[in-house]
Amino acid sequence: MNRQQIILRPLVTEKCVAKKEAEQTLAFEVAGDATKVQIKNAVEKLFKVKVAEVRTANQTGKLRRRGRFAGYRSDWKKAYVRLKAGEKMPEYAEI
Repeated sequence: MNRQQIILRPLVTEKCVAKKEAEQTLAFEVAGDATKVQIKNAVEKLFKVKVAEVRTANQTGKLRRRGRFAGYRSDWKKAYVRLKAGEKMPEYAEI
């Protein structure tokens, strides 16, 4: 897998932006079969920064209803990537 297949999109929510500013942590939606080492290498190559730690979480799809019809959203994987101290925080528009 190349780095564009590993990192699907950045997560820009209130929680993720607060983590970015306070804890030097970026959040991404990643491929479901991506490992922590692959995520670390992809972020380092893509943003040209040093990564200290990668944490991942598998999110289960929520039940969604449209009238009498019900279905589930897809499951997905989230990665929190903490940068090493002294690294410049990248902006997502630099990808």
